[in-house]
Amino acid sequence: MTAPFVTAAPLNGIAHGFFGRRGGVSTGELASLNCGLGSGDDPALITENRRRVADAVLPGATLTGLYQVHGNRCVIVDGETDLAARPEADALATRTPGILLGILTADCVPVLFADAKAGVVGAAHAGWKGAIAGVTDATLGAMESLGANRASIAVAIGPCIARASYEVDENFVQRFVADDPANERFFAAGKPGHAMFDIAAYVAARLAAAGVTRIAIGGQDTYAEADDYFSYRRACHKGENSYGRQLSVIGLAGG
Repeated sequence: MTAPFVTAAPLNGIAHGFFGRRGGVSTGELASLNCGLGSGDDPALITENRRRVADAVLPGATLTGLYQVHGNRCVIVDGETDLAARPEADALATRTPGILLGILTADCVPVLFADAKAGVVGAAHAGWKGAIAGVTDATLGAMESLGANRASIAVAIGPCIARASYEVDENFVQRFVADDPANERFFAAGKPGHAMFDIAAYVAARLAAAGVTRIAIGGQDTYAEADDYFSYRRACHKGENSYGRQLSVIGLAGG
């Protein structure tokens, strides 16, 4: 069975996909395409789900990922890298064909990058902490060190929690406004003492400010679309024991 996924027009010609929760073998609260190694799911089911993702996008590729820590470090991987190591970081970059870069999310923003001409790809996990710390900037820098041209890099922002579902308190708002007063535009009025945060728009603006000219935002809401996506916040609100993670991947063919 092939797991369904969505793609983004700016990355056409590059093997990539944003997967949701459909098309896998996990059961219960983690049904069905749970790819989260730290979710408490049966490791055999996670392995099968991750295999389905890789086979759907880049058959024969080796899927690699990270122990994500909500930071801004980007790791460069190649044919000499231990692709099973899962270093503590939140972004990956490579110019080596046959490696599939994977990012796990459950409300945070998955960001996929490609300079098709240079043959360099990247992937980042942008929760609010990593986003404001510059994880996307770090990814662009790592890609440039591999030969990418920032003006040629296309970026796609995948399924994440949308503004209508992302309530934050005033202290959260002030953290972003203190970093840059212009960030106030990413918050809409909420109940007293709270606001609604558009994290996808914030990430897109960071990318644009860094010189990226082709950016696509998928627009899915992981919190609201319960049949299609895992959501950490929704699982907490429902009192569930665990929560699944969806996988977003990108890689270069020819390896």
